[in-house]
Amino acid sequence: MALATVRRILISDTVDPCCKQILQENGIDVTEKQNLSKDELIAEVKGYEGLIVRSATKVTADVIDAAENLKIIGRAGTGVDNVDVEAATKKGIIVMNTPSGNTTSAAELTCGMIVSLSRQIPQAVMSMKAGNWDRKKFMGAELYGKTLGIVGLGRIGKEVAIRMQSFGMKTVGYDPIIPPEVTATFGVEQMSLERLWPLCDYITVHTPLMPSTTGLLNDESFARCRKGVKVINCARGGIIDEAALLRALESGQCGGAGLDVFIDEPPKDWSLVNHPGVVSCPHLGANTKEAQIRCGRDIATQIVEMVQGKSLIGAVNAQVLTAAIAPESRPWIKLGEALGSVAKACAGQVKSQVQITTLGQSLKNAAGYMSAAVVVGLLKDGSKNAVNLVNALPLAKEAGVTVCCVSFKSFLNKIASHQSDAAPILAQSACEVEICANGVSHKVVGSVQGDVPVLLELNGGLFRQPVPLAGNLIFFKALANPQLVSSVAGVLAAAGLQMESFSTSAAIAGEQWCSVGVSSLLGDLNTLKVHVKEALQLFL
Repeated sequence: MALATVRRILISDTVDPCCKQILQENGIDVTEKQNLSKDELIAEVKGYEGLIVRSATKVTADVIDAAENLKIIGRAGTGVDNVDVEAATKKGIIVMNTPSGNTTSAAELTCGMIVSLSRQIPQAVMSMKAGNWDRKKFMGAELYGKTLGIVGLGRIGKEVAIRMQSFGMKTVGYDPIIPPEVTATFGVEQMSLERLWPLCDYITVHTPLMPSTTGLLNDESFARCRKGVKVINCARGGIIDEAALLRALESGQCGGAGLDVFIDEPPKDWSLVNHPGVVSCPHLGANTKEAQIRCGRDIATQIVEMVQGKSLIGAVNAQVLTAAIAPESRPWIKLGEALGSVAKACAGQVKSQVQITTLGQSLKNAAGYMSAAVVVGLLKDGSKNAVNLVNALPLAKEAGVTVCCVSFKSFLNKIASHQSDAAPILAQSACEVEICANGVSHKVVGSVQGDVPVLLELNGGLFRQPVPLAGNLIFFKALANPQLVSSVAGVLAAAGLQMESFSTSAAIAGEQWCSVGVSSLLGDLNTLKVHVKEALQLFL
């Protein structure tokens, strides 16, 4: 399933030529314009469905608001802190990075920093170039037997650990996401930061920059560290508090720092760079020929495969769509949107509590995209932003919609969980949407037959024949009597409408739900309501 149509892409930073070549070979028109000012970028980006950047271009909320047709922002690299991901998400734009493109290069630079700090290699080089031969000044220390603390044990942290273990270093680490049993397989013992700080001779950080990691190494954490600890940051400027680092260097609490990144790039304050205990580089982590080729190739390939509906890799704000891209998911997504629309028509308003239940083995991994799909149906035509699977859940929160989703292997499992005492739905897989607004609940249940989304149940009424969820549909609840069909047909005929399909539910307490497919919707639904108890209509 193709998640977006992308015909034109703007590349606004210097990216390896293979990126443009791959995109063009797959029928995408590419324009390269580097060094654009913010105003120039705002003016230029309007005509493109895709934007590819490295770290120089700042894709701010203003840029995103101006990008009327943008569907994808591709970052040829790992970090996306130069992209306003929240603004992109609200507008339904996928933000994609290349998660493994610069892994090796960044890991190797980190290892080089560790070795340089242990033997003061850069300082000795500069001394030699100044005409000095000063062996005593540059007394170093072996890495063998020392402890390296790695904060962030993803791809880069793992590769650093493996390489530094070959020097005989003991590797310990911290990661709030990756389980300890996983990191143990590559030789890293996980522990809390409180335990890690005082154990380490060297500490390297490999986390994204976010509120929880900003200033992670600060005055307090430096005070807990072993005196003379050496720290390395080849990840993102700001993870280490630069002012605290300078104080720790000057007091001797920190014995040296290797910095490839800074809060401001280039730095506004060069105090750290000029400190004799600091080895610094101008953000070279991904600056290798191999990494640039890899990142350029990966971002182009990922975009092409997304457009072709083959896979979705590196989507930092649309993880729920990873499973949605499979061809077999498309009719279920259509079903979710249709059920959302029917539920909204029943409730008469958007602000509500919504519970989505997926039933069956084929929907075991569908909770994420089915929730998004149902919300698309709920919010369609009622949001200032175009609603899609990327922004549906954030927009639901803004609209006052509370969404909960649960999954069961079968309807019988749901009954066993005491969440339902209804008769089992006669479908191997199904989706149930229950919406509650102003204390009144409505429930719709649907499934997919062939590739066609169908309605199985509406507010307790189980349809004798599943209702295809397409076209102009009128639903009404009325007393079951032989005159009902002729009365409804008369209303439709008087409005100049043709009845194209008709289905009824089993009667409950003498009442039944009916579904009518019509050539167009009624101009005034009240003409029908005089004959029935409840009525709603919608176009799908």
